[in-house]
Amino acid sequence: MKRLERTARLSSQDRFLSSTALEDGLTAAREAMLSLQKEDGHWCFPLEADCTIPAEYVLMMHFMDDVDRDLEVRLARFIREKQDPAHDGWPLYYGGHFDQSCTVKAYYALKLVGDSPDAPHMIRARAAILEHGGAARANVFTRILLAMYGQIPWRGVPFVPVEIILLPRWFPFHLSKIAYWSRAVTVPLSILCSLKARAANPRNIHIQELFTVSPENERGYFPVRTRLNWLFLMIERIASPFERFIPSFLRRIALKRAERWTVERLNGECGLGAIFPAMVNASEALALLGYPYEHPYREQCRNALKGLLVDEGERVWCQPCTSPVWDTVLTGLALQEGAGRDERPIRKALDWLIPNQILDAPADWQEEHPGLAGGGWAFQYANPHYPDLDDTAAVGWALHQADPEGYRESIIRAADWLAGMQSRNGGFAAFDSDNTYYYLNEIPFADHGALLDPPSSDVTARCTGFLALHGDPRHKNAVERGLTYLFREQEPSGAWFGRWGSNYIYGTWAVLEAFQLARVDYGHLAIRRAVQWLKSVQRDDGGWGEGNDSYSEPQQAGRFETSTSFQTAWALLGLMAAGEGQSHEVSRGIAYLLHEQDSDGLWHEPWFTAPGFPRVFYLKYHGYTSYFPLWALARFHALTRKTSA
Repeated sequence: MKRLERTARLSSQDRFLSSTALEDGLTAAREAMLSLQKEDGHWCFPLEADCTIPAEYVLMMHFMDDVDRDLEVRLARFIREKQDPAHDGWPLYYGGHFDQSCTVKAYYALKLVGDSPDAPHMIRARAAILEHGGAARANVFTRILLAMYGQIPWRGVPFVPVEIILLPRWFPFHLSKIAYWSRAVTVPLSILCSLKARAANPRNIHIQELFTVSPENERGYFPVRTRLNWLFLMIERIASPFERFIPSFLRRIALKRAERWTVERLNGECGLGAIFPAMVNASEALALLGYPYEHPYREQCRNALKGLLVDEGERVWCQPCTSPVWDTVLTGLALQEGAGRDERPIRKALDWLIPNQILDAPADWQEEHPGLAGGGWAFQYANPHYPDLDDTAAVGWALHQADPEGYRESIIRAADWLAGMQSRNGGFAAFDSDNTYYYLNEIPFADHGALLDPPSSDVTARCTGFLALHGDPRHKNAVERGLTYLFREQEPSGAWFGRWGSNYIYGTWAVLEAFQLARVDYGHLAIRRAVQWLKSVQRDDGGWGEGNDSYSEPQQAGRFETSTSFQTAWALLGLMAAGEGQSHEVSRGIAYLLHEQDSDGLWHEPWFTAPGFPRVFYLKYHGYTSYFPLWALARFHALTRKTSA
């Protein structure tokens, strides 16, 4: 039941607020969030992706011949429930279009579990796959999996020799030139591809019915994307037949180097890179290299993968990773807004974050910055090789707001590390600096277009805003360069692109927040243009919404079939950061949030909230519909009290 029935009233044209409604809604939201705080002070909400992840979990169990029958049945139940009747396949996000690769994996997983190909849902899925060109049209990662299952020949996948780990840094391709997630996935995957891994497939299940042409006769595995892609395809097609001439001693050296690289980054029970695809590849690669089932490394891999499962009783699904640091700091920032707040749960959360700061651990970013001291935070419970600039900036921001002197050492280490990780163009990326070798997105392996980690407006905004708030004169130039980057990146509409949140509403909020922290004048043209854009895309119900389609169709920026709580909150936070707290649009947006608030004090929606990689992988942060609306209500309440005083 919506709280509107007892907190707000509507007319046909507008929503009207009362101080009581606002107080009640804010109190309910805050109490609900505090009730979800863990005993040690942190928050961690589920992080959902598309059905590729649970399907791959099933496929992994059958690859390794390590099948948990009860688990696969419950994973299959989740996958079946997510089939979209609008197109009979599986989308990349709730309500999204048919996705060939996700649907092929979901179909294969269900068939492995025991679903008959003659079952109605399987018939519909198969027809949709064939209508879209068959399984040969799936993406590279799906085809590699199919090759390992013996469903297509190895010529249907890119050439991924393990010897890439031996390439010198000056070579056009080098591990340091691709993103952390690409590194973590590619190294163990190169072991699997070089050794031509073969799935155990204990039930001997095949999916030849998903091909329009026999896989052996298929000649269209690599559609040409661009002229540069065509050139790389030609180079690869010429090079791949020579793999058999690679000296055996060189392959042994490369395998040993890749094995050592993987083992060094196994990351205990949080897994390689703390992300599901890398963890699966590591688990399978170690088995292929001869590590026995009982070996501690393999046990770590199994436990890391099990740690991503979300058990809902009758069904189970698998997360791509966990998000405790991100959830904790954003909830903390939301709770920090407003007067009269209880500081104890906030300090408890921040004190949980402090020991998670990564100071002197070995990390990949040190290759480019060998003299830079560490100071970042990872996104997950543990991921010391890969601290995250976005999380680090957000934690530094929260620490500074809470107690700049008490947390001084952690704040300084964070600020110095961030300033040292700034890219040459003034922007900040998620994990690396100057990771802008765009030509690599054209290699056959990178058909997903997400091989790199270039700077983005939203991460730059968070880093620049925190450095400005911290106010260390040593970082003045970094702040100025960051602001210049942000002014340059503004879209003609007045919005900013949101790399890590959906999409232009998120990016615009992040930048406006940074401008407030950096004390950019509210009258600045960039701010006025952004405000005008946000107001122009407010919906008739007072809220805001934007679909993930805007990543492939920019004309859909700020537009969707419905308003959402989290995007309404982003728009409101952006407008209030731009000095628009007294505007009619903000009042209507706050009324929308109160109207949509559920009886438990929070907000619940099915929509996915962010891209993992735009156009190819999306996420639903289950916490976004909780702490962002709370944040917006708390800020509005504080502004209202300040005005009335």
